[in-house]
Amino acid sequence: MDRLSSMRVFTLAAQAGTLSGAARALDMSPSMATKHVDALEERLGVKLLHRTTRKLVLTEAGEAYLEAALRILDDVDEADATATAQRTRATGVLRLNMPLSYGMRHIAPLIPVFSEAHPAVSLELGMTDAPVDLVGERWDMAVRIGHLHDDTLQARRLGDCSMILCAAPSYLKRHGAPTTVADLAKHNCLGYTLSITNSPTLWRFGREGSITQAVQGNLRANSGEALLAAALGGQGLIYHPTFILNEAIANGGLTALTLDHPPHELGGIYAVWPANRHPPAKVRVMVDFLVARLGTSGG
Repeated sequence: MDRLSSMRVFTLAAQAGTLSGAARALDMSPSMATKHVDALEERLGVKLLHRTTRKLVLTEAGEAYLEAALRILDDVDEADATATAQRTRATGVLRLNMPLSYGMRHIAPLIPVFSEAHPAVSLELGMTDAPVDLVGERWDMAVRIGHLHDDTLQARRLGDCSMILCAAPSYLKRHGAPTTVADLAKHNCLGYTLSITNSPTLWRFGREGSITQAVQGNLRANSGEALLAAALGGQGLIYHPTFILNEAIANGGLTALTLDHPPHELGGIYAVWPANRHPPAKVRVMVDFLVARLGTSGG
């Protein structure tokens, strides 16, 4: 017999004065209610109730156990209510992980709006370009970029993501602009060390990344922002996602370059969370918020 169920039968029987009253309250047969109390007494090794044909009388042990059991069941009910509230009402701490540059540029500016709409949700943001284990590191959700291959995650698409090749006007004035992928071998190429598709020494072109070119340069970094700063300073060519470079292109800090093969399409930008039939409300409202705010552009 389930111990908590037996506790409920016992407490209701003690309060109602009959096992049949407890059985009716719990929608079970009187014989099943009797079995629950018998199992509880056998487990404890003491008599809890003196049973007659008309009423139940608590033993001394039964009185002490009733008081303790009521406290335990109240705590269980409160825990259940708290868990249910997490599923139905957006509340609690939401731990959200995301790539540094994308998070700083496109999600962080939206956080005040989200917090105003959902004041019961507190946020913990983790911004890193390094891979994270959502379940192992206990993140509620994340934003991921690229092609998803993890079937333990659920996802909603926020937008597309493609690469773009750029350089500062000052660099192009000194070194000229490459016109083919092969020309990159003669240029200073700023290398990003955390990419799963382009290494600091090998860049991919073509929509599917099927065209590869060996490159070299005098700077490598695990931060897209550090490489952007170097590119703006005229140090070399930068090959990064559009969400990092579009602003610099728009204000003239960088010039977009067109080669004989198109840039690599990285895939999509996704909100992801551990697979669960009932994700907490705090996750659902954040996912809906990001989809509504970022739309199909992803930022």
